[in-house]
Amino acid sequence: MKIGTTEIGPGHDPYVIAEIGVNHDGEPARALSLIRLAASAGADAVKFQLFEADRLMSRASKLAAYQKAAGETDPVAMLRRLELSLSDLRDCVAEAHRLGIHAIVSVFSVELVGPARELAWDAFKSASPDIINQPLLMAMADTGKPLIVSTGASTPDEISRAASWLKGARDRVAFLQCVSAYPTPLEAAAIEGIAGVRAASGEPVGYSDHTAGEATGAVAVAHGASILEKHFTDSRQRTGPDHRASLEPAGFARYVALAKAARAVDPRPGVKVVLPIEEDVRRVSRQSLVTTRALGPGHVLSRADLTIKRPGTGLAPFELDRVIGATLTRTIEADMPLCREDLAK
Repeated sequence: MKIGTTEIGPGHDPYVIAEIGVNHDGEPARALSLIRLAASAGADAVKFQLFEADRLMSRASKLAAYQKAAGETDPVAMLRRLELSLSDLRDCVAEAHRLGIHAIVSVFSVELVGPARELAWDAFKSASPDIINQPLLMAMADTGKPLIVSTGASTPDEISRAASWLKGARDRVAFLQCVSAYPTPLEAAAIEGIAGVRAASGEPVGYSDHTAGEATGAVAVAHGASILEKHFTDSRQRTGPDHRASLEPAGFARYVALAKAARAVDPRPGVKVVLPIEEDVRRVSRQSLVTTRALGPGHVLSRADLTIKRPGTGLAPFELDRVIGATLTRTIEADMPLCREDLAK
């Protein structure tokens, strides 16, 4: 796999992504500052998130426990505060390229993939909850750019299914072992799951690291990780949902140095499982089929009746095509998840 001209895989240094994510706290100037700090700390790439709160979150959306612990009280208000515009992100891409590092984006809604293509991203990445979001995965793959797929809170069957959807782009797809807990305790890092992700996907693998450790990347490389992703901030004391699960510049620089010193050795066998500490994020952060308007019993579903939003308490996005033409058994309010029991047998 390549991102730009950078070869990724065994025999090459691990490719280290500084996940800025939402640690800019919605401030464009801080986003640019974080890019400069990440480049100085040795990152090969920075990653951002493209979302629109009202497009992503339905009325049923909830906060994950780690977001509540960070002081958040309203999931939609939180994301509205953390949005960056396409214009802001264009500046971020330009700054990364000026500094000689790559710019990567996680897109959270299929409708935003088209606008994202207008920017010079070097690669796309799917967030772990979207391992079941076939429309979104396919849209990002269809950009022709490299695609990195996170697998937090997912099963081997879910990983294999996603890999089958992406087989037409397999020369530019990689999968990351990940634990969806923020921060992840070291005893739950599940680095051994890297081998399980490789077995389930058949693709190059890496590790999305949500621990607070500086040596976990090196351990992941020793288990066969070719890509590392680590949350990055200028201060872990800032308020906001992800700062506590991030490294500051000095710690990130040590993380990169240790990882690149480790290089890949023979991967060890392991198992990919959904950990109990991931269940809350899995439920809250995955997306479901959601009604675009109020619908009554006996209504026959059309594509216009459904969109894809959080939380993951309804039918999964990959079931979209199979529910078109199904008949409802009860009334469903607008902007609410569609569940299996809502459909006639």
